[in-house]
Amino acid sequence: MPPTFFAITEEILDLNELIAQITTPSTGASVTFSGMVRGTTTKGRKFETDYLEYEAFKEMAEAKMEQVADEIREQWPNVVGIAMVQRIGRLLPGTPTVLIACTSAHRDDGVFEAARYGIDRLKQIVPIWKKEVGPNGEEWIEGSYIPAKGD
Repeated sequence: MPPTFFAITEEILDLNELIAQITTPSTGASVTFSGMVRGTTTKGRKFETDYLEYEAFKEMAEAKMEQVADEIREQWPNVVGIAMVQRIGRLLPGTPTVLIACTSAHRDDGVFEAARYGIDRLKQIVPIWKKEVGPNGEEWIEGSYIPAKGD
């Protein structure tokens, strides 16, 4: 089995540890995406953020992360290692919240596209909930994705 790592955690995210989890002797390329808490949200409305509160149903979220990894491997068969880690709990602006990483033998093996797909798909189907809290109140942020049968 190629190296795959998923986690829902309250721990600080460690990029080096994550890459080590999915590195093999043939690894020559690694692409990562890191999402973080913004201090100001301006998409659609302006909202100053004191902190975000993330919640997840761990078992289901990790199962959905595995589904995303399977989809990545189907579309980019040369991608070897895949890792996805989402933090939960109370997170302050500037704090990394999610890490996605893909590895392969070469940079042209689809690792860039696979990492982008990984974060986009995670946002679509992985059950993680986010509440923005700021000086003017708090708001649960809802996505626009409506799952189809089998998602």
